[in-house]
Amino acid sequence: MKIVFYKYQGTGNDFVIIDNRELIFPKENHALIHQLCDRKFGIGADGLMLLENTPDSDFRMVYYNADGNESTMCGNGGRCISAFAYTLGVTQEKGNFIAIDGLHQFEINNDIVRLQMIDVKEIKQDSIVADDYVLFTGSPHYVSFRSDIDKLDIISEAHKIRYNETFSKEGINVNFVQADNGKVQMRTYERGVEDETLSCGTGTVAVALCFATQNQLEKGTVDIQTPGGQLAVSFVLKNNTFTEVWLEGAAKQVFEGTIQI
Repeated sequence: MKIVFYKYQGTGNDFVIIDNRELIFPKENHALIHQLCDRKFGIGADGLMLLENTPDSDFRMVYYNADGNESTMCGNGGRCISAFAYTLGVTQEKGNFIAIDGLHQFEINNDIVRLQMIDVKEIKQDSIVADDYVLFTGSPHYVSFRSDIDKLDIISEAHKIRYNETFSKEGINVNFVQADNGKVQMRTYERGVEDETLSCGTGTVAVALCFATQNQLEKGTVDIQTPGGQLAVSFVLKNNTFTEVWLEGAAKQVFEGTIQI
């Protein structure tokens, strides 16, 4: 069977997207999904998404990590599939979709897509490293503030966290952050990909909210530089909960094609 696919990227975080409104894709075949995401033997991507019909919103987003397993929310993926849905005529410039963590609103302005993320009620400090944080922004994240992250051996450092006794079973995404004079830079190691990615949407949200916590910010926008480009996160802190959390950045189609499966 031939499948039409679309390749999208959001600040270098890249995805295979398939229009599955007719439910033709064999999504129980995790080995196939893993192969399609493989950069040597498949299309190549950090993850794969299916766009499906749902009566509760404009569409449903089903997300799989590159390892082939269905995963938690992907922020950049959400922005990319919103742009894809708009090109299909499934939605307008403003719309909404259902993901594994609930309903998401989005706004599209040319290549820029704003996506509303879930509220974040709890940011825990790591029990060993006081300036490190653990939180859930649709996916679980560990945030570690460091210096000179460009020279960081990210795989080695991330493995110490991702595979320790606390996080090895469920896995966690690990973000390293450098904040100098208000300029925030980050690098992310993603579970499921098990490597560094050029960008991570839920990770960027996690970093922005930890930065806000450190600097006692109650509202505003934090611009964050990832290796794949710049993202912005806006928020409002109400009753110790971060609300009105929006992730904003570019989301673009790279190419489309067909593949025999």
